[in-house]
Amino acid sequence: MSEERSLNFIEQIVEEDIANGVNNGRVLTRFPPEPNGYLHIGHAKSIVLNFGLAQKYNGKTNLRFDDTNPVTEDTEYVESIKNDIRWLGFEWAAELYASDYFEQIYQFAITLIKKGLAYVEDATAEEIAKHKGTPTTPGTPTPSRSRSVEENLDLFQRMRNGEFKDGEKTLRAKIDLASPNMHMRDPILYRIKHAHHHRTGDKWCIYPMYDFAHGQSDSIEEITHSICTLEFIPHRPLYDWFIKELEIFPSRQYEFARLNLNYTVMSKRKLKLLVEEGFVKGWDDPRMPTISGLRRRGYTASSIRELCERVGVQKRDHVIEIGLLEFCIREELNKTANRVMAVLDPVKLVITNYPDGLVEELTADNNPEDESAGSRTLHFSKTLYIEREDFMENPTKKYFRLGPGLMVRLKNAYIIKGESVEKDADGNITTIYATYLPESKSGGDTSGLTVKGTIHWVSAEHAAKAEVRLYDRLFTSENPNAEEADFRTFLNPDSLQVIPEAYVEPSLLEAKVGDRFQFLRKGYFSVDPDSTKDKIVFNRTVTLKDTWAKESKKA
Repeated sequence: MSEERSLNFIEQIVEEDIANGVNNGRVLTRFPPEPNGYLHIGHAKSIVLNFGLAQKYNGKTNLRFDDTNPVTEDTEYVESIKNDIRWLGFEWAAELYASDYFEQIYQFAITLIKKGLAYVEDATAEEIAKHKGTPTTPGTPTPSRSRSVEENLDLFQRMRNGEFKDGEKTLRAKIDLASPNMHMRDPILYRIKHAHHHRTGDKWCIYPMYDFAHGQSDSIEEITHSICTLEFIPHRPLYDWFIKELEIFPSRQYEFARLNLNYTVMSKRKLKLLVEEGFVKGWDDPRMPTISGLRRRGYTASSIRELCERVGVQKRDHVIEIGLLEFCIREELNKTANRVMAVLDPVKLVITNYPDGLVEELTADNNPEDESAGSRTLHFSKTLYIEREDFMENPTKKYFRLGPGLMVRLKNAYIIKGESVEKDADGNITTIYATYLPESKSGGDTSGLTVKGTIHWVSAEHAAKAEVRLYDRLFTSENPNAEEADFRTFLNPDSLQVIPEAYVEPSLLEAKVGDRFQFLRKGYFSVDPDSTKDKIVFNRTVTLKDTWAKESKKA
């Protein structure tokens, strides 16, 4: 955004720290995704915030993969995350992994055991939950809590050696079973998982929990500002407790509101279900809120960064209208996308008084918003394709497009007058016949006529065939995350409409994957990776106007 804005609360903290010489004025943030799925637009806000802070205050940002759960993680996700961050326009100072620190974190656990602040637990997860009490009643100790330091050291070593089955034992911190903060009631530090890890292989069969790995990784890297979302506020006392008891670098945690969009789910678990159960065609399906899905749909990195800037950084959760995201891309593409003509629901138009065999070369501006975009040549001939909806056999009173006896301008060409139609056996119009006014040519019109409607067209002889995919919102409900229902019940059955044979200007055959255009009167479209030499495929990024807003007003 071009206008000046006030500092958000995290920027205020950073500037105060720099002014006071905290960490010698150094700023080091981190983005710590778990590689168990593709990044979505909610992650984009965290990326923009963490990398943006570092850029603004001459600092750095580490990319650290929180790979502490071998069951759900995969190298495919690691590579997709790196690709998405770079596409958004950022580069990290160091690529790191929580698994880099497994030995160091293990030694931290040994330190807590030796200080009498951690113990090996025999109880099951269900038994531990019962002993934890409730927010209004204190917990009670399990028999394992009274184990000696020596016994705990021995059992923890045996856990590492693989002598116990999954779930048979855990390592817990010994803190305060009466704490009003349930996270402080002897949280689990390590669990047993006999599973192959994407980086460490089978070296480990015990893995640290997020709360134990996260803060310690921050400290090892000497992160100055550890920025998390609001759900981690109750975790902060535990984060600080570990740092204090281990006597390690004092990273500080700060929390901000995550990005929530209506008509969207952004739980990686739910998104994974959509992929695995075939509701979408992959993580990069253009209906998905993943960064790769938005990119494939035709969104730009700058439009997503603009959304994050407009939303800002708050301390309270709220839901953003998805229309704001659509506004950001419309605003950008209106300035940058070349205009072209594409007919999605074609019907043949024959201009009966146009000379047989004549082909005119007409000139059209590529983008009226950008003089430097230049112009292009359009071929005009006797037989064209127009949109079926641009002709009405029995026009209503306020219908200003083509019909019998009605006149309309063909964009960048001539005024024509509808005459008659030809139909098939089922009564469907197959051909429209019209006449044109030779003196009404755009740019040199001497007809003296004014018409209210202008429609787009392509020359039947010159047009190229294309597949067009019209994407809409994936969910019909504004809040598909409502707890009382399965989010899948809100899936929009009309979220994808495929037009297998549309007609476009022939110049579009030269378009490359990712190129973006405005199809006149139809919306903004992007070239999909499924395109081949024989068939180009376009995805609708967004309509020209917010049609959902209109529908909601009608309702």
